[in-house]
Amino acid sequence: MEPTASEIRIDAAPLLRVYQDGRIERLLGSQTVPPGLDPKTNVESKDVVYSQETAQSVRIYVPGTVVTSAQKLPLLVYFHGGGFCIETAFSPTYQNYLNALVAEAKIVAVSIDYRRAPEHPIPAAYDDSWTALKWVASYYDGNGPEQWLNRYVDFENVYLSGDSAGANIAHHIAVKTSKEKLDGMNLVGIILTHPFFWGNEPVGDEVKNPAVRAIIEGIWRLASPTTSGSDDPLINPIDDQSFGSFLGCKRVLICVAEKDILKYRGWYYCEKLKNSGWDGEVEVMEAEGEVHVFHLSKPCCSNAVAKVKKVAEFMNQGKA
Repeated sequence: MEPTASEIRIDAAPLLRVYQDGRIERLLGSQTVPPGLDPKTNVESKDVVYSQETAQSVRIYVPGTVVTSAQKLPLLVYFHGGGFCIETAFSPTYQNYLNALVAEAKIVAVSIDYRRAPEHPIPAAYDDSWTALKWVASYYDGNGPEQWLNRYVDFENVYLSGDSAGANIAHHIAVKTSKEKLDGMNLVGIILTHPFFWGNEPVGDEVKNPAVRAIIEGIWRLASPTTSGSDDPLINPIDDQSFGSFLGCKRVLICVAEKDILKYRGWYYCEKLKNSGWDGEVEVMEAEGEVHVFHLSKPCCSNAVAKVKKVAEFMNQGKA
């Protein structure tokens, strides 16, 4: 019997389902909110198109104090998570998180929206993220059409960050900056939150969770159907022989959560980076008793507040 259009072809719950007719039902991360002034934090945001070709945009955040100060601020370029498949830069989850972080750290943030799998499989997310970073970097001389980037950004003090799949993207974009230099932009560091890395060989206690391992591997194959598997350098850059050699920054902060299976990859990243010959500083912050991306679902809990403060301190360390 021929399958009907309403039959599920791929069930990737709780993220999404793909039906026989090609329809995609996202179960999470579909809600969006407009930019604007957040009265709680006094942070203002706006959306700007960075690619006419793909019609993709960024959301730019500036703290309320910036308009009264002549001092330019550090820049955070942020890549959202969601297994490369769900969420956007315009989600209330990320709006709330970046409003809080921008207010605490007194920085400018640019949140990147990228095309998502399975409609746009890997490497679309990486390609869009690189296009967006090049667009941001083009403002280094202060002559672009977007005045917030011209006026408020210190391009000598740039950081990349993301959570889960977004942390994976941040790592790869940092590597790319060392190979394809961006004029006028100095990448100081990266902040990887609960990074989505994997591998065929279990690390730490991953071996105790075969069902969870299967889910993670399934999400990766959904996002990257032509992948070579869990040791694909995109999902497992840590075991690459050149790991650390081309990381285009000198400072790394890795945030992990005690009850998140991905924490073992975060610690492994730190260990391998230290032993790679990379000439920089790396540290790990582990949140006791917490699960994957807890800071997004529970932004007011003590560990989430501590994480925001830690990222703010990391970005402002050594700033004049």
